[in-house]
Amino acid sequence: MTVPLGGLPLADHAAAYAALRRAGFTDVWSSEVNGADAFTPLALAAAWQPGLRLGTAIAPAFTRGPGLLAMSAAALAEAAPGRFALGIGASSPVVVGDWNAVAFDEPFKRTRDVLRFLRAALAGQTVDGAYDTFAVRRFTLERPPAVPPPLLLAALRPGMLRLAAAEADGVILNWLAADDVPTAVAELGGRPDGFEVVARIFVCPTPDAGHARALGRRLITTYLTVPAYAAFHRWLGRAEILDPVWRAWAAGDRRGAAAAVPDEVVDALVLHGSPEQCRDQVRRYADAGVDVPVLALLPTPELAAGGPAALTDLIARLGPAGGEDPA
Repeated sequence: MTVPLGGLPLADHAAAYAALRRAGFTDVWSSEVNGADAFTPLALAAAWQPGLRLGTAIAPAFTRGPGLLAMSAAALAEAAPGRFALGIGASSPVVVGDWNAVAFDEPFKRTRDVLRFLRAALAGQTVDGAYDTFAVRRFTLERPPAVPPPLLLAALRPGMLRLAAAEADGVILNWLAADDVPTAVAELGGRPDGFEVVARIFVCPTPDAGHARALGRRLITTYLTVPAYAAFHRWLGRAEILDPVWRAWAAGDRRGAAAAVPDEVVDALVLHGSPEQCRDQVRRYADAGVDVPVLALLPTPELAAGGPAALTDLIARLGPAGGEDPA
């Protein structure tokens, strides 16, 4: 499950983490856009539910200095030895440039260089030298983790997918349909032992298809108009069907862009229906080659009306245990 959960204060997540564990969820994965940072929700999970695996999906490669990113990762790896995976990625021009005042230059090279730096630094090595996009002078972690975390790379298109296969311990996919997974996985070639394919999957568990599709259209126009995601979906073969969306967005017609997203695209990228139907749709990703399906729970009318009890019930019905206590 993606954490933190929307509408729930971080201080109240202890019960939610416990509910996730009871429902059979094995992992919690954070993101980092403009809400909580990537590490704090996971640190709380490490303390409150030591059985859960933790992951970032993703921590941007630009918005922290290399040393600080290594320190954040090392601290969480020390707090949850053997249970933390560090996912990094380029992020976007808005997050990096507009919100964090860092130039979004050469994202492929920057992500590659940060990946290589982290591999050395988290192994306890002294890093002293220049990469293509930055230089580090004699950096050594004071507290290198006894169990260095696996490093996963967010990737959309062939170049980054191949880099993940060559140098990372796994790949993180986002904003794709179950039917798209084989296209992405094929670019990885022969995966080494232990290499993981992680995918964030947007889930709106409600029988109100109108609500789910309206919300899905807003999200799709927000994300799939970002240049990297637009190029990704062109590569996946959606250029013709999404071209009206991109034209409207480029013309400043935000409402028209959302209206131009076809139902079939929304239904492929944002799972909806009953919790049990959503759970069955998530299994399609696993069948297609995803090792770790990570649900991203979207707001529903039922959650808004039902409060914490509705959230606990929903988690139970969505989880692998299907409402049955795995104990």
